[in-house]
Amino acid sequence: MKYQHKIYNSILMKKLLVFDLDGTLAESKAALDEEMATLFGKLLNIAEVAVISGGDWPQFEKQVISHLLQGSNLDNLSILPTCGTKFYQHRSSGWKKLYAEDFTDIEKKKIISALDQALQQSGFKATQTWGEQIEDRGSQITFSALGQQAPLEPKKAWDPDFAKRQKIKILLDRLIPEFSVRLGGATSIDVTKPGIDKAYGMYKLRDILNISIEEMLFMGDALFEGGNDYPARTTGADCIQVKNPEETKRVIEAIIACLGSAKTEISYGN
Repeated sequence: MKYQHKIYNSILMKKLLVFDLDGTLAESKAALDEEMATLFGKLLNIAEVAVISGGDWPQFEKQVISHLLQGSNLDNLSILPTCGTKFYQHRSSGWKKLYAEDFTDIEKKKIISALDQALQQSGFKATQTWGEQIEDRGSQITFSALGQQAPLEPKKAWDPDFAKRQKIKILLDRLIPEFSVRLGGATSIDVTKPGIDKAYGMYKLRDILNISIEEMLFMGDALFEGGNDYPARTTGADCIQVKNPEETKRVIEAIIACLGSAKTEISYGN
Protein backbone atom coordinates (compact mmCIF):
# COMPACT_ATOMS: atom_id res chain seq x y z
CA MET A 1 0.00 0.00 0.00
CA LYS A 2 1.31 3.43 -1.02
CA TYR A 3 1.27 5.05 2.42
CA GLN A 4 1.90 2.07 4.65
CA HIS A 5 5.72 2.11 4.56
CA LYS A 6 5.79 5.90 4.92
CA ILE A 7 3.57 5.85 7.99
CA TYR A 8 4.63 2.62 9.72
CA ASN A 9 7.81 3.84 11.40
CA SER A 10 6.22 7.01 12.78
CA ILE A 11 2.66 5.92 13.61
CA LEU A 12 3.73 3.45 16.30
CA MET A 13 5.19 6.36 18.29
CA LYS A 14 2.02 8.46 18.07
CA LYS A 15 -0.69 8.67 20.71
CA LEU A 16 -3.07 11.03 18.90
CA LEU A 17 -4.16 11.31 15.25
CA VAL A 18 -5.46 14.78 14.36
CA PHE A 19 -7.52 15.57 11.25
CA ASP A 20 -8.77 18.65 9.46
CA LEU A 21 -12.40 18.27 8.31
CA ASP A 22 -13.33 20.04 5.04
CA GLY A 23 -11.19 18.88 2.15
CA THR A 24 -9.62 16.17 4.32
CA LEU A 25 -12.29 13.93 5.85
CA ALA A 26 -15.12 15.21 3.66
CA GLU A 27 -15.76 17.57 0.78
CA SER A 28 -16.49 21.16 1.77
CA LYS A 29 -19.60 21.28 4.01
CA ALA A 30 -20.46 17.70 2.99
CA ALA A 31 -20.98 14.68 5.22
CA LEU A 32 -18.56 11.81 5.56
CA ASP A 33 -19.35 9.34 2.82
CA GLU A 34 -20.07 5.71 3.69
CA GLU A 35 -16.51 4.50 3.10
CA MET A 36 -14.97 7.30 5.17
CA ALA A 37 -17.47 6.79 7.99
CA THR A 38 -16.59 3.08 8.10
CA LEU A 39 -12.83 3.71 8.07
CA PHE A 40 -13.08 6.49 10.63
CA GLY A 41 -15.13 4.26 12.93
CA LYS A 42 -12.53 1.50 12.68
CA LEU A 43 -9.83 4.03 13.51
CA LEU A 44 -11.71 5.23 16.59
CA ASN A 45 -11.83 1.68 17.88
CA ILE A 46 -8.02 1.35 17.89
CA ALA A 47 -6.65 4.89 18.33
CA GLU A 48 -7.28 8.25 19.96
CA VAL A 49 -8.42 10.78 17.36
CA ALA A 50 -9.18 14.51 17.18
CA VAL A 51 -10.74 16.72 14.51
CA ILE A 52 -9.92 20.44 14.31
CA SER A 53 -11.87 22.67 11.92
CA GLY A 54 -13.02 26.23 11.42
CA GLY A 55 -16.60 24.98 11.45
CA ASP A 56 -18.84 25.33 14.48
CA TRP A 57 -20.23 22.45 16.57
CA PRO A 58 -23.47 22.01 14.52
CA GLN A 59 -21.32 21.46 11.43
CA PHE A 60 -19.47 18.61 13.17
CA GLU A 61 -22.77 17.04 14.21
CA LYS A 62 -24.07 17.25 10.64
CA GLN A 63 -20.92 16.21 8.78
CA VAL A 64 -19.27 13.70 11.12
CA ILE A 65 -21.00 12.52 14.27
CA SER A 66 -24.41 11.67 12.79
CA HIS A 67 -22.73 9.49 10.15
CA LEU A 68 -20.48 7.37 12.36
CA LEU A 69 -21.50 3.75 12.62
CA GLN A 70 -23.07 2.39 15.76
CA GLY A 71 -20.36 0.89 17.94
CA SER A 72 -17.71 3.51 17.08
CA ASN A 73 -15.77 4.36 20.23
CA LEU A 74 -16.72 8.03 20.59
CA ASP A 75 -14.81 8.26 23.86
CA ASN A 76 -11.67 8.21 21.69
CA LEU A 77 -12.80 11.29 19.76
CA SER A 78 -12.10 14.94 20.61
CA ILE A 79 -13.86 17.65 18.57
CA LEU A 80 -12.35 21.16 18.33
CA PRO A 81 -14.67 23.57 16.48
CA THR A 82 -13.48 26.98 15.31
CA CYS A 83 -9.81 25.91 15.43
CA GLY A 84 -9.82 25.00 19.10
CA THR A 85 -11.67 27.95 20.62
CA LYS A 86 -14.25 25.32 21.57
CA PHE A 87 -13.56 21.78 22.79
CA TYR A 88 -15.98 18.83 23.01
CA GLN A 89 -15.45 15.37 24.46
CA HIS A 90 -17.78 12.38 24.62
CA ARG A 91 -18.50 10.60 27.84
CA SER A 92 -21.22 8.19 29.03
CA SER A 93 -23.69 11.07 29.40
CA GLY A 94 -23.06 12.31 25.84
CA TRP A 95 -21.09 15.17 24.31
CA LYS A 96 -19.78 17.78 26.74
CA LYS A 97 -18.42 21.25 25.89
CA LEU A 98 -15.32 21.91 27.96
CA TYR A 99 -15.02 25.61 27.06
CA ALA A 100 -15.83 28.32 24.47
CA GLU A 101 -13.86 31.52 23.82
CA ASP A 102 -16.15 33.90 21.91
CA PHE A 103 -15.75 37.36 20.34
CA THR A 104 -17.33 40.41 21.98
CA ASP A 105 -20.16 42.15 20.09
CA ILE A 106 -17.85 45.06 19.26
CA GLU A 107 -15.23 42.72 17.80
CA LYS A 108 -17.86 40.96 15.69
CA LYS A 109 -19.16 44.21 14.22
CA LYS A 110 -15.64 45.37 13.30
CA ILE A 111 -14.79 42.08 11.58
CA ILE A 112 -18.05 41.95 9.59
CA SER A 113 -17.60 45.55 8.46
CA ALA A 114 -14.04 44.78 7.31
CA LEU A 115 -15.22 41.70 5.38
CA ASP A 116 -17.84 43.78 3.56
CA GLN A 117 -15.26 46.45 2.73
CA ALA A 118 -12.59 43.99 1.56
CA LEU A 119 -15.06 42.19 -0.67
CA GLN A 120 -16.09 45.44 -2.37
CA GLN A 121 -12.48 46.56 -2.84
CA SER A 122 -11.36 43.20 -4.24
CA GLY A 123 -13.92 43.16 -7.05
CA PHE A 124 -14.64 39.48 -6.39
CA LYS A 125 -18.25 39.83 -5.33
CA ALA A 126 -20.12 36.75 -6.54
CA THR A 127 -22.97 37.18 -9.02
CA GLN A 128 -24.88 34.28 -7.44
CA THR A 129 -24.91 33.13 -3.84
CA TRP A 130 -26.63 30.38 -1.85
CA GLY A 131 -27.46 31.56 1.67
CA GLU A 132 -25.63 34.06 3.87
CA GLN A 133 -21.99 34.82 3.04
CA ILE A 134 -20.93 35.81 6.56
CA GLU A 135 -21.47 33.41 9.46
CA ASP A 136 -21.00 34.25 13.13
CA ARG A 137 -19.58 31.14 14.80
CA GLY A 138 -19.10 32.79 18.19
CA SER A 139 -15.34 32.49 18.41
CA GLN A 140 -14.83 32.81 14.64
CA ILE A 141 -16.36 34.83 11.81
CA THR A 142 -16.36 32.96 8.50
CA PHE A 143 -16.87 34.43 5.03
CA SER A 144 -18.09 32.02 2.34
CA ALA A 145 -17.83 33.65 -1.08
CA LEU A 146 -20.79 31.78 -2.62
CA GLY A 147 -22.85 31.50 0.56
CA GLN A 148 -23.11 28.92 3.31
CA GLN A 149 -25.34 26.55 1.29
CA ALA A 150 -23.53 26.74 -2.06
CA PRO A 151 -23.33 23.50 -4.09
CA LEU A 152 -19.95 21.80 -4.20
CA GLU A 153 -19.19 22.16 -7.91
CA PRO A 154 -19.54 25.98 -8.09
CA LYS A 155 -17.46 26.21 -4.92
CA LYS A 156 -14.66 24.13 -6.42
CA ALA A 157 -14.63 26.27 -9.55
CA TRP A 158 -14.66 29.69 -7.87
CA ASP A 159 -11.14 29.84 -6.40
CA PRO A 160 -9.27 26.56 -6.98
CA ASP A 161 -5.82 28.17 -6.64
CA PHE A 162 -6.73 30.40 -3.65
CA ALA A 163 -5.73 33.49 -5.70
CA LYS A 164 -8.97 35.42 -5.15
CA ARG A 165 -8.99 34.82 -1.42
CA GLN A 166 -5.31 35.67 -1.12
CA LYS A 167 -6.13 39.15 -2.48
CA ILE A 168 -9.07 39.52 -0.09
CA LYS A 169 -6.85 38.37 2.78
CA ILE A 170 -4.27 41.09 1.98
CA LEU A 171 -7.03 43.70 2.27
CA LEU A 172 -8.31 42.22 5.52
CA ASP A 173 -4.83 42.10 7.03
CA ARG A 174 -4.66 45.87 6.50
CA LEU A 175 -8.18 46.58 7.75
CA ILE A 176 -8.13 44.38 10.87
CA PRO A 177 -4.46 43.70 11.71
CA GLU A 178 -5.39 42.86 15.29
CA PHE A 179 -7.13 39.67 14.11
CA SER A 180 -5.92 36.50 12.40
CA VAL A 181 -7.13 35.83 8.84
CA ARG A 182 -6.84 32.34 7.30
CA LEU A 183 -8.02 30.69 4.11
CA GLY A 184 -10.06 27.51 4.51
CA GLY A 185 -12.42 25.14 2.73
CA ALA A 186 -13.22 25.76 -0.94
CA THR A 187 -14.40 29.39 -0.78
CA SER A 188 -14.05 30.50 2.83
CA ILE A 189 -11.99 32.93 4.88
CA ASP A 190 -11.82 32.51 8.65
CA VAL A 191 -11.24 35.38 11.06
CA THR A 192 -10.26 34.64 14.65
CA LYS A 193 -8.58 36.31 17.59
CA PRO A 194 -4.79 36.64 17.30
CA GLY A 195 -3.07 33.31 17.65
CA ILE A 196 -6.30 31.36 17.19
CA ASP A 197 -5.54 28.82 14.51
CA LYS A 198 -4.92 25.09 14.29
CA ALA A 199 -1.67 25.47 16.21
CA TYR A 200 -3.78 26.83 19.04
CA GLY A 201 -6.00 23.77 18.77
CA MET A 202 -2.98 21.46 18.83
CA TYR A 203 -1.71 23.07 22.01
CA LYS A 204 -5.18 22.77 23.57
CA LEU A 205 -5.09 19.05 22.78
CA ARG A 206 -1.65 18.83 24.37
CA ASP A 207 -2.80 20.52 27.57
CA ILE A 208 -6.17 18.81 27.96
CA LEU A 209 -5.22 15.29 26.87
CA ASN A 210 -1.69 15.45 28.32
CA ILE A 211 -0.20 14.28 25.03
CA SER A 212 2.95 15.94 23.70
CA ILE A 213 3.07 17.53 20.26
CA GLU A 214 5.73 14.99 19.28
CA GLU A 215 3.20 12.24 19.98
CA MET A 216 0.64 13.70 17.52
CA LEU A 217 0.23 13.22 13.78
CA PHE A 218 -1.76 15.86 11.85
CA MET A 219 -3.44 15.34 8.47
CA GLY A 220 -4.84 18.14 6.30
CA ASP A 221 -5.31 19.40 2.75
CA ALA A 222 -4.06 22.98 3.33
CA LEU A 223 -0.66 22.56 5.00
CA PHE A 224 0.97 25.00 2.58
CA GLU A 225 2.02 28.40 3.93
CA GLY A 226 -1.07 30.60 4.21
CA GLY A 227 -3.42 27.62 4.31
CA ASN A 228 -5.55 27.16 7.40
CA ASP A 229 -3.82 23.85 8.21
CA TYR A 230 -0.33 25.36 8.04
CA PRO A 231 -0.25 26.49 11.70
CA ALA A 232 -0.43 22.84 12.75
CA ARG A 233 2.88 22.31 10.97
CA THR A 234 4.49 25.20 12.87
CA THR A 235 4.00 23.36 16.17
CA GLY A 236 6.62 20.82 15.12
CA ALA A 237 4.08 18.02 14.84
CA ASP A 238 4.57 15.43 12.11
CA CYS A 239 2.13 16.21 9.30
CA ILE A 240 0.74 14.46 6.23
CA GLN A 241 -0.49 16.59 3.34
CA VAL A 242 -3.46 15.07 1.51
CA LYS A 243 -5.12 16.24 -1.70
CA ASN A 244 -8.69 15.29 -0.86
CA PRO A 245 -10.84 12.86 1.19
CA GLU A 246 -10.07 10.00 -1.20
CA GLU A 247 -6.38 10.29 -0.40
CA THR A 248 -7.18 10.57 3.31
CA LYS A 249 -8.99 7.23 3.11
CA ARG A 250 -5.83 5.58 1.81
CA VAL A 251 -3.83 7.12 4.66
CA ILE A 252 -6.35 5.89 7.24
CA GLU A 253 -6.27 2.41 5.69
CA ALA A 254 -2.48 2.42 6.02
CA ILE A 255 -2.66 3.55 9.64
CA ILE A 256 -5.18 0.82 10.49
CA ALA A 257 -2.97 -1.76 8.78
CA CYS A 258 0.12 -0.52 10.65
CA LEU A 259 -1.58 -0.57 14.04
CA GLY A 260 -3.01 -4.01 13.31
CA SER A 261 0.43 -5.33 12.33
CA ALA A 262 1.95 -3.90 15.47
CA LYS A 263 -0.63 -5.60 17.68
CA THR A 264 0.00 -8.89 15.89
CA GLU A 265 3.75 -8.57 16.47
CA ILE A 266 3.21 -7.80 20.15
CA SER A 267 0.88 -10.78 20.45
CA TYR A 268 3.45 -13.10 18.91
CA GLY A 269 6.17 -11.60 21.09
CA ASN A 270 4.23 -12.43 24.23
